[in-house]
Amino acid sequence: MPAEPTPAAAALAAAHARWQAAARERAGADPTPVRTASGIDVAPCYSPLDRAGADYLRDLGFPGAAPFTRGLRASGYRGRPWTIRQYAGYGTAEETNRRFRFLAGSGQRGLSMAFDLPTQMGLDSDDPRARGEVGQVGVAIDTVDDLAACFADLPLDAVSTSMTINAPAPVLVAMYVVAAEEQGVPGARLMGTAQNDILKEYVARGTFIHPPRASLRLAADLIVWCTAETPRFNPISLSGYHIREAGSTAVQEMAFALANALAYLEAVTARGVAIDAFAPRLSWIFNTHNHFFEEVAKFRALRRIWARILRERFQARDPRSLMLRTHTQTGGSTLTAQQPENNIVRAAYQALAAVLGGVQSLALSCYDEALSLPTEQAQRIAVRTQQILWEETGVADTVDPLGGSYYVETLTDQLEAGALGLLAEVEAQGGAVACIESGWMQHAIQDEAYRAELALADGRRRVVGVNVATEGEAPPPPLFRPEPKLEVEQLARLADARRRRDPAPVGRALAALEAAARDPGRNVLPPIVDAVRARATLGEVCGVLRRVLGEYRPPTGL
Repeated sequence: MPAEPTPAAAALAAAHARWQAAARERAGADPTPVRTASGIDVAPCYSPLDRAGADYLRDLGFPGAAPFTRGLRASGYRGRPWTIRQYAGYGTAEETNRRFRFLAGSGQRGLSMAFDLPTQMGLDSDDPRARGEVGQVGVAIDTVDDLAACFADLPLDAVSTSMTINAPAPVLVAMYVVAAEEQGVPGARLMGTAQNDILKEYVARGTFIHPPRASLRLAADLIVWCTAETPRFNPISLSGYHIREAGSTAVQEMAFALANALAYLEAVTARGVAIDAFAPRLSWIFNTHNHFFEEVAKFRALRRIWARILRERFQARDPRSLMLRTHTQTGGSTLTAQQPENNIVRAAYQALAAVLGGVQSLALSCYDEALSLPTEQAQRIAVRTQQILWEETGVADTVDPLGGSYYVETLTDQLEAGALGLLAEVEAQGGAVACIESGWMQHAIQDEAYRAELALADGRRRVVGVNVATEGEAPPPPLFRPEPKLEVEQLARLADARRRRDPAPVGRALAALEAAARDPGRNVLPPIVDAVRARATLGEVCGVLRRVLGEYRPPTGL
């Protein structure tokens, strides 16, 4: 028989019933439901009754201890702030180097590198398919010398660099390693991250080259190689960010990113690599959108889910393997071209939600990014916003300051349950790769994006400056566009690189790469490094892989 409630519990339940009756009377007979962006019902008030059955040590624990709900470090941000890591890069290597040094001079401690579309697709700048796109949305990288020039006067043993690159990630990491070696920095001392999360490209961004299973092989090759050769480098940044940017809910962002992560874990452990040998170097990137409390709770729930999956399913024993270390960027898709100055406010409170959620590094989508690449002024405002959070608001004074909030803890539980339920659906259909190949995951995100657009169009989703408070539109701010001459300069640079190199070692290295790619049991990273060192271009290396592994064409309707 259930135990009789204590007098205190009975008094609480009675008081709660009285409050509910009063709230119903004031709200009327048919109050409008309130929901988070993921469709989770929000009660008008939360109390200890919403936390019945909770176990503090099991579900929360203290900061720095599993399941890490309250954060990865025992002292939180008190002794060490999050890393400011604004996303930057455009035009040529020299232009990008200038922007990197500008950000470093503004107080940024980490670099985050944007690549142009040809680079993301493994194409050289002189490929006909690259015309008009060279250097437009990121820096153009054709050879290891281009990458090295991005870091002129920035010592690679003292800089942590995040590279948002996926399909050609093995090639860009090889270039980074060779550039560091030629700077006198061994791979063992390199710090940084390659995104290398190719599976989310099929559902969110579209910068894939090969079929999903061949791409998974390359991603696993990079993780295995980095585990041995660059032990301080994060070989993958598992991404919920782009899933959310494609239109998903927070629950879908969590579940689909976790499903993709499981595919990588299984692929690497199938190679005989112990989970604790590589899991501590896995990193993440997530989005931060507008529903403040849902975003705070999301990061808390993600840490708890990951710790339990690694410990219970993969038998990880190293506490570092259980830690979900994440970068976050504020929501680019939440920015509006209308009244763009409003985006400064949006990014600030999204950043605050990320910090209260306990992230390790942070970038703000700049206020003018709905219109153009960010100007230096916009980048400086983004850096200063983070510095204001750190220096002036007190958010770092105590660890997990929203921990114990009845609402936040309940929302954390609900997001965890929703994500685990959706993750179970993915696994029931054969896992992430199977759901990508069938189009199920893509359609789920597309359906949610369509619902959100309908809600905006009919006014159920209200956005200031778009369908609320639309009066008083100001002239657009100054916009930044890469100069057309930068493409001409990059083409000349590439032509000169081809003239100066010795073609014989390039040919031998590419032949060795082709042989390795044709053998599923071999890792392609060693021959890629050799090819890069010989000055093979990005397009030449990726061309070999295209020839062997094929190119992917999505099913009709995706």
